[in-house]
Amino acid sequence: MNIDSILKIFVPKDRSFFPLFESDAENLVKASVKLKELMLSEDPNEHDRLNKEIKDIEHIGDEITNKTYEQLNKSFITPFDREDIHELTANIDDVVDSINGISRRICLYKPKKIMPVYIEMTKLIHKAAIEIKNAVDCLNEPAANKNKISSACDRVKEIEHRADELYFEGVSQLFENETDPKELLKNNKILEILERCVDEEEDVTDTLKTILIKMA
Repeated sequence: MNIDSILKIFVPKDRSFFPLFESDAENLVKASVKLKELMLSEDPNEHDRLNKEIKDIEHIGDEITNKTYEQLNKSFITPFDREDIHELTANIDDVVDSINGISRRICLYKPKKIMPVYIEMTKLIHKAAIEIKNAVDCLNEPAANKNKISSACDRVKEIEHRADELYFEGVSQLFENETDPKELLKNNKILEILERCVDEEEDVTDTLKTILIKMA
């Protein structure tokens, strides 16, 4: 057993990270709720308003990310590996950034209509965000909450598979029905970032599973 392993047994771990993880996951859920509201509206003014709210939420996420990194630099003994803390924080930040990117593209591209597949994929983003929050809220006791964390991660994987199906269905419908080249290009780009957002949510759960394997 090396000195680091001995220290982890006898030196109390810094538990100040858990409120930061939980705030980060809650912020992700808030962003996903606003995105869902945006997709359910056809009003450009409402899109602009919600995009601003999502941007504000994204800024809050950046602040949480910075606080987590600062805490990482100050902490002697962390609750789990430093690289996993860094990756978990970065992964959640990536998802919120993508949500902001989706809403910004809706406002900039101004598609003639919100495709039904947008709404369905946005609902999946929201569902995955809730599962991520459920898993993150259990991180303070990973061994005791192993099944809860694993189940939440599995559900996100199922959501990602469904999002892939919706993405290809959406692309097929788009190329079959859209005759305006500009609309085709705009909608295809929006579909791509929606699909990528769900992929990034699965990345969060991959990191959670890595933490679980090491800690539980």
